[in-house]
Amino acid sequence: MAKRDYYDVLGVTRDTDEKEIKRAYRKLAMKYHPDRNPDDADAEARFKEATEAYDVLMDPNKRAAYDQFGHAGVDGQAGGGGFGGGGASFSDIFGDVFGDIFGGGGRGRSNRGADLRYTLELDLEEAVHGTTVKIRVPGHVECDVCEGSGAEKGSRPETCGTCKGMGQVRMQQGFFTVQQACPTCRGSGQTIKNPCKKCHGAGRLQEEKTLSVKVPPGVDTGDRIRLSGEGEMGIEGGPSGDLYVQVSVREHSIFTRDGRNLYCEVPISIVDAALGGELEVPTLDGRVKLKIPPETQTGKLFRLRNKGVSPVRGGPAGDLLCRVMVETPVNLTKKQKDLMEQFQETLDGNNGNNHGPRKTSWFEGVKNFFDEMKF
Repeated sequence: MAKRDYYDVLGVTRDTDEKEIKRAYRKLAMKYHPDRNPDDADAEARFKEATEAYDVLMDPNKRAAYDQFGHAGVDGQAGGGGFGGGGASFSDIFGDVFGDIFGGGGRGRSNRGADLRYTLELDLEEAVHGTTVKIRVPGHVECDVCEGSGAEKGSRPETCGTCKGMGQVRMQQGFFTVQQACPTCRGSGQTIKNPCKKCHGAGRLQEEKTLSVKVPPGVDTGDRIRLSGEGEMGIEGGPSGDLYVQVSVREHSIFTRDGRNLYCEVPISIVDAALGGELEVPTLDGRVKLKIPPETQTGKLFRLRNKGVSPVRGGPAGDLLCRVMVETPVNLTKKQKDLMEQFQETLDGNNGNNHGPRKTSWFEGVKNFFDEMKF
C-alpha cells in the first residue's frame, strides 16, 4: 500500500514550522493512541503513520531529504511508526504526548508557566464593601528581538544532537532501561548555538506589570482571587500560569470580624448603665442609635441585625454585636469622691434592697464553699 504524504498525514502544509507540526501530531496521538483505542487496528495504524510522519518532519535533515526526494529520500531512516523501530518508540511517544498528564518529561511535554501568588492587604471596609485595586507583580514577557525563540535574530534553534530532538535519552541500569530528560537540551529537544543577546537564550524578559484586581464584597482573610493567565509565562509557546491573589484583611481599630458577624466593645458610664440611656455606635454603614436599658451589666451583648457582613459566597448579612463595658470613672475631684462616698453609704444603708445581684450571689457562693470545706 502506497504511503501517504507526511504533510497530509499530519494535516499541515510544507511551510509549517516545528511548533505547529508538534501541535498537529499531539492531537492525532491523543486521538489514536493504542491506550485509548484498545483492540482497534485502524487506530493503531493511524497512530503509527502519524508517528512516522512526525519523526521525519521534526528532524531538519530528514525533512530536507523528504522535501527533495519524497519517501525515497527517507526510507530506512524513519522510525516506521512501530514500537520497536529505530524512531520514536512506544515509550518515547508516551512520554512526549502524555507526559503532562502522568508527570513524564521530554520534548512535547506541557511547558505551562508556573502559578504565582500575591498577598493583597485590605482594610476591613474594603473587604466588606468590595473594591478594585491596582497591583504590580514581577513577570516575564516574550523577547521582542528573538520573538521567544531564544536564538539570535537570523538564526533558529537546532535539533539536539544528543537526543535527536526527542528531549529524552535512555540509560541502561542493570536489566532496566530508564528514560530521563536529555542533559544537553534539558528536555526541550533543541539547542541554541547563537543565543539572543538581549534575553541570553531564554526567549523571555523579566518586567513588572500592573494588573487591576476586582475584589468582590465580603471577602475575608484566606480567600483567593484567581487571575487566569497572569502567572509565569509559558516556555516554548506553552500557556501562562495563573496568578492567585491571597487576601489578608488588616486588623481594625474598632471591629473584630468572625465570619459574617462583626463585634465591637462600647464603653458606657456607670450612670448610663444604672439609669439607662441612648448612645451612638458606629457601623460600617454609618452611625446608629443604641438604647441602653436601666441596670445594664458590663459584658451585656446587644445585637444590631443585618449590620454585619454579606458573605462573598452569598447568603444573608450577619449582625453587629456590641458588648457594653461599664467604665470606672477616673481622675475624680474631691467633690466627686465625696458624692461617691455618700452614694455608697446609701447603698450600704439599704439592706433590704439588693443593689448588686452579681456581687450578692458571688459572696453567697463563697460562703457556701467555705461552709462545705472540711478542715
